[in-house]
Amino acid sequence: MERLEPTIDNLAKAIFTVNRHAKTALNPSFLYLLKKKTIEKLLDEGKAKKVGLHFSPNPKYSQQQSDVLVVVGEYYFHIPPTKEDFATLPHLGALNGSYRNPVVKMPLSKAKALLQSYTGITETEKHPPRTKKPYQKPIFKRLGER
Repeated sequence: MERLEPTIDNLAKAIFTVNRHAKTALNPSFLYLLKKKTIEKLLDEGKAKKVGLHFSPNPKYSQQQSDVLVVVGEYYFHIPPTKEDFATLPHLGALNGSYRNPVVKMPLSKAKALLQSYTGITETEKHPPRTKKPYQKPIFKRLGER
C-alpha cells in the first residue's frame, strides 16, 4: 500500500474521510478521537486555524450547543469547544448549509493509517469474537396449553 506524506492537504483529506465514515460507523468513538487529536496537533503546529463558533445543528443534551469551526487547508471541520474558545472566538451564528467541503476519494484504511502515523495513536480495543449460541428448536404447544 502506497504511504501518503503528512502534508496539510493529505491530512485534511484524511480527516474528511475519517469524519465521513465515523458518522455511519458501528463504533465511531475511535474515529472521532483520531479526528480530534489530529486537529489539535495541527492547531498546536499552526497548520490549522480556529475560525469561530457555530450553533450545533444537533445539540446533545441542551437546547443550544456550539461547536468550534476549524479550517485545515481548504476543508472546514467542527470540534467541541473549550472554555477559552467562548472567550476568544467570535460567534458566527447558525451553520451555513450552502458550503460543502470538496469531495475526496480516499480509502478509510489509508486515511486511518496516515492519521495514526501523524498522531501516534493506535486502536487498541478490538471487538471480542462473537460466541455462537447453540440452535434451540422451537417448542410448539396447542392453543391454551402452558
